[in-house]
Amino acid sequence: MSHELWFRTPAADWFEALPVGNGHFGAKVFGRVADERIALNLDDVWSGDGPRTLEVSDGPQVLADVRRLLLEERDQLAATERTRALQGPLVESYQPLGDLLITSTDTAENYRRSLDLRTGIVSVDYTSGGVRHHRETYVSTPDQVMVWTLTADAPGAVDVRVALSSEHPVEASVVDGTTVAVAGHAPSDLTIEYRTSPDPIQYREGHGIGFGVVLRAFATGGIVQTSSAGITIEEADSLTLVLSAASTFAGWSAKPGEDPATAVADAVRLVDGVALDKVRQRHLDDHTTLYDRAELTLGTPVDLPTDERIRAVGAGGNDPYLAALVFGFGRYLLMASSRPGTQAANLQGIWNQDRRPAWASDWTNNINTQMNYWLADVTGLRECFEPLVGLLEGLAESGAETARILYDAPGWVSHHNSDIWRASWPVGEGDDDPVWAMAATCGIWLSAHLMEHYRFHPDLEYLRDRAYPVLAGATEFALAMLVEDRDGRLQFIPSTAPEHHFILPSGAKASVDLTTTYDLWVLRELFGNVVEAEEALGLSTGLASRIRGAVGRLPEIPIATDGRLMEWPTDWQPSEPDHRHQSHLYGLYPGAEIDPVRTADWAAAARASLAVRTSTGDPGGWTSAWWIALWARLGESEKAAWVVRNYLSNLVSDNLLHRTGDIFQIDANLGMTGGMAELLIQSHTGVIRLLPALPAEWPDGSYHGLRARGGLSFDVTWSAGKLTTATVTADHPGTFAVSGPNGQAISVRLEAGETRDLTSELDG
Repeated sequence: MSHELWFRTPAADWFEALPVGNGHFGAKVFGRVADERIALNLDDVWSGDGPRTLEVSDGPQVLADVRRLLLEERDQLAATERTRALQGPLVESYQPLGDLLITSTDTAENYRRSLDLRTGIVSVDYTSGGVRHHRETYVSTPDQVMVWTLTADAPGAVDVRVALSSEHPVEASVVDGTTVAVAGHAPSDLTIEYRTSPDPIQYREGHGIGFGVVLRAFATGGIVQTSSAGITIEEADSLTLVLSAASTFAGWSAKPGEDPATAVADAVRLVDGVALDKVRQRHLDDHTTLYDRAELTLGTPVDLPTDERIRAVGAGGNDPYLAALVFGFGRYLLMASSRPGTQAANLQGIWNQDRRPAWASDWTNNINTQMNYWLADVTGLRECFEPLVGLLEGLAESGAETARILYDAPGWVSHHNSDIWRASWPVGEGDDDPVWAMAATCGIWLSAHLMEHYRFHPDLEYLRDRAYPVLAGATEFALAMLVEDRDGRLQFIPSTAPEHHFILPSGAKASVDLTTTYDLWVLRELFGNVVEAEEALGLSTGLASRIRGAVGRLPEIPIATDGRLMEWPTDWQPSEPDHRHQSHLYGLYPGAEIDPVRTADWAAAARASLAVRTSTGDPGGWTSAWWIALWARLGESEKAAWVVRNYLSNLVSDNLLHRTGDIFQIDANLGMTGGMAELLIQSHTGVIRLLPALPAEWPDGSYHGLRARGGLSFDVTWSAGKLTTATVTADHPGTFAVSGPNGQAISVRLEAGETRDLTSELDG
């Protein structure tokens, strides 16, 4: 399979530039010849000046008022408005770092721009004045630097000027005869993009996260000169630029360092540590080892530029090979934006060019952060999951104080938005709509990923030391928040269906109610996860018995008279019947309680609800990913395939990155890969299902390295829609149930490290 995106022209804008990254350092490469721009980011350069204080003095009283309004007065509108008093500061915003600018007098003939997903290298090839030039850009994880090279097939043909710039105030300096640097700091005070302010971006000396960017030129032949304006290279045979960056971020709970010169010094050390003759191979070894763990092949190669293939699909064509490229691109993007030791992938991964980006380019924890990681375990990117664990551990620490201040509750809580300072409260300072701000179970949803990661990679040390403490804290909070209603049921109050209003008989819109269906699913899942974790660890803490006493008193999953899963405990009229969130269907995906085989009634109700949600046939980018996963779990392969085609036709830029107008969100790209995996392998029910929802328009194909819960890896091929080979490799011993497309399950006993061909058994 080809793993390449390629084009005949440079990128038209930042959106269509090609992304490279190592989780910490990111760049977007335009591929222009005479005036190249490479936009730079560092994952820990954000606005703000350290952790903030939540100044809500009467949280428990507000909570008591909300409970009274709902349980006694049945006044959802008043309860919704009362929750505004729980709101704390808005989140800070992820920031651009700067730009590497490369100018030359070259012209471009026979131009080609490409990104090889398998190597992580962006290439630009062109002819200028009869000389063939080749440029490469990549970001190395082992060496923590970006490398840009230019070679020519004639001596002395490399003449360029390179400079560093930034939207932030910076001071340029010359480090030595081949090295220059800039130092600056991010805004200490910034107004989020959807709020107005006469002075929305403020810099204060000695405040804010400082940064340093260092650029060194290695030329073969020619002349290299440095100045505060940059580096000039004349008549060289070849050129390698090595760029590094560092910040003064000192952790989410500390004030950042004041002097950006320390960041410059750190960046210089990174450049000093690079062995030029080894850096490229070290990058390739690291990148390909991870990328090659999994692969999807569909259809036959199409020798056209990626943008032309997208337009062909939009005109009604079928290009399974392009769908497979989308799958691989999602894996590449997670590798580039989430590695051990880095921040978790945010709303834009690690790529952002705006000081006031849409929705702060933050962590939005009522779907978007979670969707970023749907693909990690199932597509063999175990290491890329680690930053999410780190984010959760920080939120659990920050959220313990929030739970105490707002709810007088033990454990920890995290709401809708978070940032590098681990904000865990409802944001908005009283001015944001509770429909998104009041979301007290976002941390519970996030914590579910910890248990899922354990199921894919059974590791008792990880479960004991990292996952269980976070899960137990979330459970302590959840149990403390349950209150008895007049019927003796335990209600989680306040509760919302994320970002979706309901319409009251008066015509007013409200969002806060008794326990919503979404909250029921995540509470049930949390309680089950903790019981499972305690059993695996041999623990007996009393928490499991408290859970068992509570779970049977939760409300039943509500089903409307017309057979739909209800979104709220009352079948309110929704403000948007085709709303982008599918939260009431959480039990189908990403949860695991709804299944057409085991829970047919719930599955029928979910199907009826999804039919309403998808009735307009016009999903957004990340909504498309969720639709695909939901349809896959219901076995509706053709409906899922339509969503894939629509996504490719209407919701991506020429470089396959999701784009809606001038807004880029990476959750769509990452979620698509996770959703597509559900068409090919499912293991959430105790039976591993191979090709459970294979679209008819993908009649021939194969995958390698897709994983199942229990620590299994599968290689599968099919032809004319029929499974032809299936091989499994086990990381851990066990007995597993496996079924093919016919649904007939076989029992397979495997030892650790064993590989077995299951083809004949599944055929039988």
